[in-house]
Amino acid sequence: MRKEIIINAAASETRIAITEDGRLAELFVETANREKMVGDIYLGKVAKVMPGIKAAFIDLGLKQDGFLHFSDIGRRFEEYSAMMGEEDDGEGEDVKEGVAEPAVVATQGTSTPVQPEAPPRKARENGRPPRKEIQLTKGQDIIVQITKEPVGKKGVRVTSEVSLAGRFLVLLPFDGKVGISKKITSFKEKRRLRKIVQSILPEGFGVIIRTVAEGQHDAALRKDLEHLIETWREIERTVKAENPPCLLYKDMATTSGVIRDLFSNDVSRVVIDSKKLHREIRAYIKYTSPQLLEKIELHKDREPIFDKYGVEKEIETTLSRKVWLKSGGYIIIEPTEAMVVIDVNSGRYAAKKEQEQNSLRTDLEAAREICRQLRLRDIGGIIVCDFIDLEDERNKRKVFEELRKEFRKDRAKVTVLPMTEFGLVQITRQRIRQSILHSFTEACPACGGTGLVQSKTTTLNQLERWIRRFKTETKELRLILRVNPELASMLHKGPISRLTKIMVKFFVRIKVESDPLIPIGEFRCLSVKQGKDITEKFK
Repeated sequence: MRKEIIINAAASETRIAITEDGRLAELFVETANREKMVGDIYLGKVAKVMPGIKAAFIDLGLKQDGFLHFSDIGRRFEEYSAMMGEEDDGEGEDVKEGVAEPAVVATQGTSTPVQPEAPPRKARENGRPPRKEIQLTKGQDIIVQITKEPVGKKGVRVTSEVSLAGRFLVLLPFDGKVGISKKITSFKEKRRLRKIVQSILPEGFGVIIRTVAEGQHDAALRKDLEHLIETWREIERTVKAENPPCLLYKDMATTSGVIRDLFSNDVSRVVIDSKKLHREIRAYIKYTSPQLLEKIELHKDREPIFDKYGVEKEIETTLSRKVWLKSGGYIIIEPTEAMVVIDVNSGRYAAKKEQEQNSLRTDLEAAREICRQLRLRDIGGIIVCDFIDLEDERNKRKVFEELRKEFRKDRAKVTVLPMTEFGLVQITRQRIRQSILHSFTEACPACGGTGLVQSKTTTLNQLERWIRRFKTETKELRLILRVNPELASMLHKGPISRLTKIMVKFFVRIKVESDPLIPIGEFRCLSVKQGKDITEKFK
């Protein structure tokens, strides 16, 4: 698979496209008002403890408080408290929740510690000691790291287990363990890397060895570790000097983060259309992975970089609810408040003969495209896919296995359940940030994001009811009616227009004024006598 990173930098926006075999696979967009937040470390203050939902809200100085679930409070909580000069006295004014020992999950990107929530009774049954209770009190200072971007009206999600991502290593303060990425499959290479890291790792620190560390010499790993430890020492100094809430550490911007996390030997080239960004990326790679320098290119053509590589056209599909398949079928992607629903349709590919095989071919092609679209749009949460009905259980299994195979390319954690008897496949995908659609779109002011507006007939019926109430309560005879031009045209249509019928029926003279800024589903009525808008008075 040929993998490329293409970067388009403008004054107010930077777009990073990752292509696989010439097709757009992932897209990152960074603007001045939409900066990446995952990885940022804050000194916060506990704003509220909510035992009922096993969570606390942390004041970070942002628009919305951060959400800290009790399962994201790690076993090293006391060490972080000691950094701030605080000791846990075991007392607090709110109900508290115990926390289990964390297990580190190593991924291609920044690793996030995960704490299993086994109950204390079960822990004792398995011969392990019960969980130690962690005390959280309103007003308490706490060090947290952002693990999820704000989504809609929800604030960021945070964890008290801090990690610092470098080029080859992820530093875990106070942990003392050495983990390694599961994507490094060679046992010999794992043993070599572990031995190098253990020999240079200071006491009291843990690390996760990242996938890009494969094949690296000890000098590169040592340099990366020294940089991470110095960054942590700076955070320790900042903690003692600042008052919460405050930002302790700002992780790399999106572009730098993509280069750090994704630029490895399997990438054939990186093409950039900005001289400044080109110099910065070369300087970083020269410091961390000089063997990759020859893969970095500066785009000098007059043709826009995304046009040349066919990315611009593919971006348009991310804004469309309908995505066509090569076979003639298509998928419909419908985001809702609770989940994303995807419908697979055969379209033109609906031959009557060999229906089962035709349906299978369409479903398999749709499965590959669904996996690609979820990565491309960065859709997270619950996804339900309605595939074309299949009779043979073996064929249903083939679609399920195709989905699992394609999702192996996805860096986000994905869970796929087998197809049900109704042809539905349920998927959960890790949500780190808002869908890419939020970077390009906003809710329509006319429909409020639903895609539907009130019919013109319904609006005219509402108008007629308004006039009835108006005439019942007043003796005024003249009105000015402001409506959308389409509604104005409908009012004047016909030999005896609907406007004429309304005026005769209610004995009122109405002057219609067209206003394109008024939505089709609304109208404004002004009293000629009073000289003011009286619409709300008689609604």
